[in-house]
Amino acid sequence: MKTFLTGWGRTAPTPATLLRPRSTDELAALVAHAPGRGVVARGLGRSYGDAAQNAGGLVLDCTGLDAWTFDEPTALVTAAGGVSLHDLMAALVPRGWFLPVSPGTRHVTVGGAIAADVHGKNHHHDSSFGAHVRSITLVTASGEIRKLGPGDPLFLATLGGMGLTGVIAEATFGCLPIETSRMRVDVERTADLDETMGAMESGDAGYRYSVAWIDLLARGRRMGRSVLTRGDHAGRTGEKESPAFAPGAWARAPGRVPNGLLNGLSVRAFNEVWYRKAPRRRGIVQDIAPFFHPLDFVDGWNRMYGSRGFVQYQFVVPFGAEETLRAIVTELSRRGTVSFLTVLKRFGAGSGGMLSFPAPGWTLALDIPAGQPGLGGLLRRFDERVADVGGRVYLAKDSRLRADMMGPMYPGLARWRAIRDEADPDGRFRSDLARRLGL
Repeated sequence: MKTFLTGWGRTAPTPATLLRPRSTDELAALVAHAPGRGVVARGLGRSYGDAAQNAGGLVLDCTGLDAWTFDEPTALVTAAGGVSLHDLMAALVPRGWFLPVSPGTRHVTVGGAIAADVHGKNHHHDSSFGAHVRSITLVTASGEIRKLGPGDPLFLATLGGMGLTGVIAEATFGCLPIETSRMRVDVERTADLDETMGAMESGDAGYRYSVAWIDLLARGRRMGRSVLTRGDHAGRTGEKESPAFAPGAWARAPGRVPNGLLNGLSVRAFNEVWYRKAPRRRGIVQDIAPFFHPLDFVDGWNRMYGSRGFVQYQFVVPFGAEETLRAIVTELSRRGTVSFLTVLKRFGAGSGGMLSFPAPGWTLALDIPAGQPGLGGLLRRFDERVADVGGRVYLAKDSRLRADMMGPMYPGLARWRAIRDEADPDGRFRSDLARRLGL
């Protein structure tokens, strides 16, 4: 029986056979006997585009593989690929530990975090998730179970490899010690894009975590005005304090939302309120969940974009290419492009993954309702500008990039293909994203 699957953006559903293995041996058997249309792993479905879809083929729901252990003396977690970051945080935070990298949602599996080499607000300080992985147990195309370390080329091809080198059955990675479950946060409002970037350039080194929310609809002298939020894990203030972590959803998005609810008028009003209410204060104390995962408090928030869904567009340009970033923000602002959430971060050193997205520079992410007039042509022009200065688009967020842009954006592509072809000569691992991008 076929099941229609989409990414988190809900833009392009395709049918596939969906199976849920319960052990690594069962997983390996399913891979070894995959049908002609191939196989790809899927976690909690938070890739925004078509990375975890496989039209007409087999998709393996790996969330049944959820065993894990923690060795406190070495601060190492060994977790099956289907373990969620939420479950790890719920167990580790009360014991005084945190994940080395947390993306904008905690509803991501360990396998997905490695396959997308996810990043967080601390990339300028700690790099991406893959930089903290000590070993990967990979189920290859033949059904063989291989343990890989950072010195193995297939390990580096798997970091950011979008599940196309094999299925991540297990991984071992390091954790970060913390004293409490709270964050000490500094918030400031900036008047325009130049002030935002200047504040980040001069001050980010003093914080582990940093992110700027940008009012993309502000124009003229206010273009790029932002709320800059930076912080670190808070220390104890009392002897009896102990960390706690029990976040939940505060609200649930309606099952059906009319198309166009998030439009220029509603988003402009939200932006004005959000900017004006932001405190210009230092030393604010916040819990971990609202600092790292504010959108997780609305269950099914992706439905707020209506039946047409939305496109997330995230790119990085290297330091020195700030004019390209300014030109893109200027055009988006001039056109009145609706983006409910627009965030700017600075990246540091990458993990070494051949198709890993983060690289030293500036990254901008936008959530744009699908169906806006001229959106496809606009983003294609941005793709070319980004590639011209040595930047790239994030594959875990992508749903519309052209295949001919992969080479210019990802200089490690040829080496990745050679290693992937050796590990999977018949192209057994496939996805809708792989077909679209010629991978």
